[in-house]
Amino acid sequence: MGRVAKGRFEERVQELAEGNPMLEAAAKPILTARRVLRQQQASLEKVLHDHAKSDPVCRRLMTMPGVGTLVALTVKSAVDDPERFRSSKDVGPWVGLTPRREQSGERDIIGEISRAGDVGLRTALYQAATVMLQRGRPNWLSAWALGVAKRRGKKRATVALARRIGVVLHRMWKCGTEFRFTRPGATKAAAA
Repeated sequence: MGRVAKGRFEERVQELAEGNPMLEAAAKPILTARRVLRQQQASLEKVLHDHAKSDPVCRRLMTMPGVGTLVALTVKSAVDDPERFRSSKDVGPWVGLTPRREQSGERDIIGEISRAGDVGLRTALYQAATVMLQRGRPNWLSAWALGVAKRRGKKRATVALARRIGVVLHRMWKCGTEFRFTRPGATKAAAA
């Protein structure tokens, strides 16, 4: 097929199948099903987007760069009640974004993340961290993650940022505040 633009896929398939009755017969129902699925997906995405826009908690969570409709809805549905956590820092281990430790005698091995908790929420937070590092507006959180990336590597920085995003989103939800792009303490330290 070669490289095909998003809007030309169906046209390109018909172009390639033209003249071959078997290919035309096979391609036509597949393209019709694809068109219907894409329309249904678009309508479902619109419903989700409208729901997130009408929910005050989701609207507040979406003020953070990298957090869109799906991430906000996932966080809200997974956490359900922000009061269930005594501290916002408890969200990271609950999602499974903390290092796993193996201890025996004198051995103390810190390994990969524990992967305990909600897989969907962990994935959503990781995707939000990836978007924030690659395309998000500059802010104190991404600056912190870039500092971690210099010391520890990009993958570890992305996981650490995902954990921190979960903590900050929980705090935003609990306190009823929007995301702040600058941190009062960080600006005072930079001025000194």
